[in-house]
Amino acid sequence: MIARLSAIVGLGLAFVVVEMAATWFASRRLRNYGIVDAVWALGFAPLAILAVMVGNAAGTALTNRALVLASMATLWALRLGVHLGVRVRAHHPHEDVRYATLRADWGANADRRMLGFFLLQGGLQVALALPFVWVAVGDATPGPWFGLGVAELGGIALWAVGIIGESVADAQLARFRANPSNRGGICRVGLWNHSRHPNYFFEWLVWVGYAVYASGSPWGWLAWASPALMYHFLVNVTGVPMTEELSVRSRGDAYREYQRTTNAFFPGPARGSIEGSGRA
Repeated sequence: MIARLSAIVGLGLAFVVVEMAATWFASRRLRNYGIVDAVWALGFAPLAILAVMVGNAAGTALTNRALVLASMATLWALRLGVHLGVRVRAHHPHEDVRYATLRADWGANADRRMLGFFLLQGGLQVALALPFVWVAVGDATPGPWFGLGVAELGGIALWAVGIIGESVADAQLARFRANPSNRGGICRVGLWNHSRHPNYFFEWLVWVGYAVYASGSPWGWLAWASPALMYHFLVNVTGVPMTEELSVRSRGDAYREYQRTTNAFFPGPARGSIEGSGRA
């Protein structure tokens, strides 16, 4: 098991170094660092497939458990990666405000520091891929439902809720922004009236689903490091904090009121309402 684990992690690290170096080169040529978001999401598909292929080649029987999880990861990666890619293309040559802010803050060192940031993103990909790895190398007893057990079915259910919720949140925000009368307003439509970042919450729920799925494998409890790590980065590092800072800077008191009345991450009932058709 250690040999198979080492092989998957080693090849995964090699893949993300090439992936992120190429992405950095392309983004530098295009003067648009934002493409890394789409590449980061899409990169989980080959990582999941790599884990299954190496695990199988190293002696683990190719099981429905591994194939289903790799398929789940691929579908999620394609949905989010294409969504982010379309968004980057729609705004190009203008850069996402988060990366434009980093470019301005880092000044002459922006390209060099962004390479380090990209490589760190690649390392995070490998760390988050733990559920795929444990399912690929773990010799779990097949469950009664096409090789799947209670843990796998529970993981699939949570994954489905996460990917549907994330898709709905993205669609609601896109429709709101497409209406010229909402320019400069704050989306409080649908899920956005119950969480300021429902897309982040449901993305995290997808990773909870992967961890539950992997719990049926030997040492599968280690896969819970993935949703814990994802939660930390979304809530404390690059997700909510940066988005909130930029939103307060651009919308001022209106966004502060949104913060007062609406949960930041976990959906819940609004603590007050603002009159109007979704604008704050």
